[in-house]
Amino acid sequence: MKMRLIQNMSTIAEYPATECPSGRVIKIAVIGGSGVGKTALVVRFLTRRFIGDYERNAGTLYSRQIQIDGEQVAIQVQDTPGVQVNGQNLNCNEQVNRSIQWADAVVLVYSITDCKSFEIISHLHQQVRRTHADSRIPIIIVANKADLLHVKQVEPHQGQKLANMLGCTFYEVSASENYNDIYNAFHVLCKEISKQQAPINTEKRRSSLIPRPKSPNMQDLKRRFKQALSAKVRTVTSV
Repeated sequence: MKMRLIQNMSTIAEYPATECPSGRVIKIAVIGGSGVGKTALVVRFLTRRFIGDYERNAGTLYSRQIQIDGEQVAIQVQDTPGVQVNGQNLNCNEQVNRSIQWADAVVLVYSITDCKSFEIISHLHQQVRRTHADSRIPIIIVANKADLLHVKQVEPHQGQKLANMLGCTFYEVSASENYNDIYNAFHVLCKEISKQQAPINTEKRRSSLIPRPKSPNMQDLKRRFKQALSAKVRTVTSV
């Protein structure tokens, strides 16, 4: 499966949906603190490969096609620079804000080895909800680096409790050791987005299949003609 990317994105770009047979595009933004493994998660999901070291994340848009319920769908995943918290305020650069606004769904990532990255998840969740105030955009919480038990600072039950409170699905994964858990998290999210998009596409297909209604005048003329013909038949029969 081919994957396309654009390095060091300063603006959000999109690949044309016409490249995908179905014409459908799913857009996902991956957001979290610095060093939590966002890029490793994205690359692991899209390529099955784990690469331990990355340059500082300036934001990369990845694109590939996947199968969802038998349909070929284009998926775009926007990796983002790390987010910081200053006091009670999030320090999100403009690209992170644009990514949230652009996305159909958001993956919030923290590392089990960094309690501060966990603490900003609720702030990020609020930011996403404020940006998409008129919609119920799907959001999942992913705890990364589950293999680093010897330096763990955040327990699984803490992540699950936060996810329950925020109404999100929770996953604890290891980008370095387990591809299947990461694939499952992203794939379930893609299916949820696909279901949300389905009514729009179904309505479009339905409207294209419904024939144009016949002219009411023509229908009325036919009805009158049948009535007149029936009356004439009855008159002839009575005679």
